[in-house]
Amino acid sequence: MRVGGSPSTLKRRRLTPADPMEAEAAKIKLEAAKQKYGREIRVFETLAASPTPMDVPSSEERDDFYEFTAEDYYRVSAAKKEDKFLKTRKIREAEEAARRSRITKAVIRVRFPDNCTLEATFHPSETIQSLVDLLKKVIAQPELPFYIYTTPPKKHVKNMSQDFYSAGFIPGAIVYFSYDLPNGSDGPTVSASYLREDVSSLKGLELIPEQQEPVEAAPEPAAANSSPAVPERKPADKKPAKPKWLKL
Repeated sequence: MRVGGSPSTLKRRRLTPADPMEAEAAKIKLEAAKQKYGREIRVFETLAASPTPMDVPSSEERDDFYEFTAEDYYRVSAAKKEDKFLKTRKIREAEEAARRSRITKAVIRVRFPDNCTLEATFHPSETIQSLVDLLKKVIAQPELPFYIYTTPPKKHVKNMSQDFYSAGFIPGAIVYFSYDLPNGSDGPTVSASYLREDVSSLKGLELIPEQQEPVEAAPEPAAANSSPAVPERKPADKKPAKPKWLKL
C-alpha cells in the first residue's frame, strides 16, 4: 500500500562502472551515512514544484486542498473489500500472519517543502517513532517542532507507537514533513535547507551493482560422425585340398 499522492519524478544520478572514481566516493559517503544514522538513507530531488517557506510560511497547502471526495471514498472502499464473514477468526489471523511474514521491509519517503525527498528503509515491525527519531537526526533544525502527515486526505500522523505494518506503510509509503510553527513573522526563521549539510550532500547518489560480463562457454568438441572403424576380416589361409584320385 502506498500512502500519498501520485509519485513525482525524482532526479537521481546513477553511478556506473564507467566512472569508478565517483562510484567509490559515493560508496564511501553512503556507507558513512549508514554508520552515522543507523540505517541506509538516500536523498533525491523532487522535480514537482513545491511552495518555499518564503512563499508559504506554514510550508503546506491549505486544508481544503486535501478534502476527501466521493471518488476518494469509493477508491479506498474498493481496495478494502473482503468477505470476512465466510472465514473464521483463526483463519483470518493465519492469513494475516502469512502476509506479514512475506514483507521484510518498509521503504519510507519523506518529502520536504524544498523539493527534497529523504528515503529510508525500516523493518515493518518498527514503530513510526523510529522514523521521527531519524528525522530529528537528519534535519537542519531539530530544535523546532515538526510533524508528518499523509494525503489525501490530509491526516497528521500522531500514533508514534504504531508499527509500519499496522499503519499500512508497507511495502512503502510517502509522508510529508512540516514545521509546526505559528503563522506570522514572530516565530523562528526556517533555514533554506531542511536537511543537514552532510545529508544534503547525498542528493542524487545511487549505486548500481556492477554487472558481471557473461562468460562464453568453451565450445564442446564436435562428436565424430563416423562410426568406429571395424577391422577388416581377412580370409583364413586354407591348405590346398588333395585330389581324390591322387594316392600316395
